[in-house]
Amino acid sequence: MKTKLLYLCAVLGLGLSSCTKFGDVNVDPEAIGKDNMDYKLIFTNVQQYGYGTEYEAWRNGLIYISTMIQHTASVESYWNGDKYTYSAGYNAAYWDRMYPNGIRDVVDLMENWKDKENFYTEYQMARIMKVLIFHRMTDLYGDVPYSEAGQAFYSGKGYPVYDTQESIYLDMLKELKEAATNLNGKTSTIGNADIIYKGDVVKWQKFAYSMMLRLGMRLSKVNAELAKTWVNTAVSGGLFTSNDESALVLHPGAVTANNSAEPFAKIYAHEDPNAYRMSESFINLLKNTNDPRLRFISTVVADPAIKVDDSRWSRGDTAASKQVGMPNGYDQIKGGATFIEDYPLYPGAMNKYSVVNRYTYARLDAPTFLVTYAENQLLLAEAAHRGWISGSAKNYYEAGVQAAMKQFAQFSIAGIDDGAIARYLTQNPFVESKALEQINTQYYINTFSDEYESFANWRRSGYPVLKQVNYIGNATNGTIPRRFTYPTEEGTVNATNYQQAVSRLDKGDQMTSRVWWDKQ
Repeated sequence: MKTKLLYLCAVLGLGLSSCTKFGDVNVDPEAIGKDNMDYKLIFTNVQQYGYGTEYEAWRNGLIYISTMIQHTASVESYWNGDKYTYSAGYNAAYWDRMYPNGIRDVVDLMENWKDKENFYTEYQMARIMKVLIFHRMTDLYGDVPYSEAGQAFYSGKGYPVYDTQESIYLDMLKELKEAATNLNGKTSTIGNADIIYKGDVVKWQKFAYSMMLRLGMRLSKVNAELAKTWVNTAVSGGLFTSNDESALVLHPGAVTANNSAEPFAKIYAHEDPNAYRMSESFINLLKNTNDPRLRFISTVVADPAIKVDDSRWSRGDTAASKQVGMPNGYDQIKGGATFIEDYPLYPGAMNKYSVVNRYTYARLDAPTFLVTYAENQLLLAEAAHRGWISGSAKNYYEAGVQAAMKQFAQFSIAGIDDGAIARYLTQNPFVESKALEQINTQYYINTFSDEYESFANWRRSGYPVLKQVNYIGNATNGTIPRRFTYPTEEGTVNATNYQQAVSRLDKGDQMTSRVWWDKQ
């Protein structure tokens, strides 16, 4: 009885703490089934997996990606991405969390709603959420179970095939187009169960087309003509027109006891606050261009180990002049070649290095940005530069930078004023010959703390150019990883399908293999 009750709590997205204090209450878990489950609650649960949990955000997002692409750095041995060392469990984290949870739930949701006219609108929203989760999955791993994923209960297929990434992308783009089209003229009664838009159908359409733009641009290296086609479809459909329409999740009243907090912020502020520092390359990028975002991205605190729920917690000093980044590829092994205290620019103490800003990204109630207007504008700048759409690349670029800087107001703080933005654009003017580097470097800055998207766009564009680390014992021969490896158990429990997928990778199931769209 108790086990089933806890499962019910998880399904309803309430968290363990909110169930255990009431005992068994007057709920008969035996009576909860497909016919009397409130699937609007499952929809909320799917959205929660869409913004993520600390489990995969910590392992894939921060321990690996944020340090690999040099947003952050770490001298801790278990922060593997800083030095490209291998952890099978951390590689598998996003897979291990999403397939038995978020993906299972969204498939179950869609199976329940697909033939119900009264949930026609919400079914389209679920299709869009499925694309959000799956595009991250395939971007991280490559070929993955897609067409048969989560279908074991309905089809009896317990060992799903790995669809090719090419086929997954084509289907995701189709799903976005159909879902957005089917939302024309519709209304929704989902209300607060939709934690992104509260059932605003027009904004859901723009979300679909804005994600379509992202996925279309992802194809730029592997199929430019197809990329151009989908980018134009997205533009014609209708993208976000301001920061107010961006797809984001707010976290009012967030606490550390459950998954109510912004997942990356929870790690910065509570789970592992002393394990990382801001990367030297990222801080220098911002300093060298007099970027006004620097003081909104980082801070220096006296004791980074103190957690947010401690009365001694400090937001620190955010002055741009005080920010210092730590180099990637160093450790705490005294006498070794990579001992951090022997680094020529070592500031004298570890607490002199910057951490993530505690007024913005390291706040438990910080918004989670899923797809944004600023990202749209920067991608449109690249599309215009490539001649795929009409309009000025410079105008799109400047609109993207302005939106990215104005985005800090969505943390409910006084953001960057128009004068500071204008000065930045004057000091760092758009240059057509450097367009791809400028545009994608801005994308890299704007997607800080959306590490999955930063990693994907860095692989696609190659910008910014990062200095690679060749730490002793690394798993990639000193090159920045290009993907995550499959869970080790897949080679046993789903051996045939796993081996077929591995055979399609250029270097096998390695972190140095490239996914389909990451053409060299």
